[in-house]
Formats: sequence, structure tokens, C-alpha cells
Amino acid sequence: MDIKLPEGGLVIGVGTDIIEIDRIRRVYEKHPERFLTRVFTEQEREYCVSKKNPLPHLAARFAAKEAISKTFTTGIGKELGWKSMEVVKGSREEPIVALDEQGMALLKAVGGSDVLLSLSHTDNYAQAVAVLVKQP
Repeated sequence: MDIKLPEGGLVIGVGTDIIEIDRIRRVYEKHPERFLTRVFTEQEREYCVSKKNPLPHLAARFAAKEAISKTFTTGIGKELGWKSMEVVKGSREEPIVALDEQGMALLKAVGGSDVLLSLSHTDNYAQAVAVLVKQP
């Protein structure tokens, strides 16, 4: 079994977010293309829309981006854009945070080495918890 979790390290930031899936549904139905292309990377869009019901998956990734931005204490904006963060699948289907150049620069600036992520969703809510860690 190839399990690769960071060894030790210090927690330097924690972020969480919960969102009603119905809120994502309303935005998605009103402005589907604009919402998808503004918030999600191409890979995230492809993954979510391939699902029978894409809304819980979109909501979980939306919550993930909010939670990740909270770990950096920046929110989403000038320092960290919506598409600077991407949720990808690891070898065991676990969510992994991929950062673009802007995100990696911010990670380096705060002294971090990894952003760990956990996602959950029910019929009504999606939640994400992100932890910013620094390896010794």
C-alpha cells in the first residue's frame, strides 16, 4: 500500500467552509457557464459535470477553495484566485490540493509546504476542511 502522508510538521493555518448545495444549484442554474469558468479549473469542471448529479461535487470544491483561502488568511481575491487552487484526486481517490504559480508563491511566502484537505457532502450541504502545514 502506497500511503504518502506528510511526516510530522507544524500546522500554520486551518480553514473550514460549509455551503448549502441549494445555493450552488441556484447560481449554476442562473449562470452555468459563467459560474463554472470563473470558479473551477477545466479538470474540476470535467470531473464534476461527469457525475449524475454534479451539484454536491461542485459545492464541495467551492467549499474547498473557501477553506484553502482561509488557511492563508487571504480570502479569495488579489493574492489567491479561484483557479489558483484545484482539487485533484490522489492515488486512493483522496482530495489533493494543487496550486498554480500564484498559489505556490503564497505557500512559499507563508512558509508552508503542503495544504491538506478533507471534503464531505450530504444531500443538502458540502463541507471542506483545509490545513496548511510546514515540514520541519
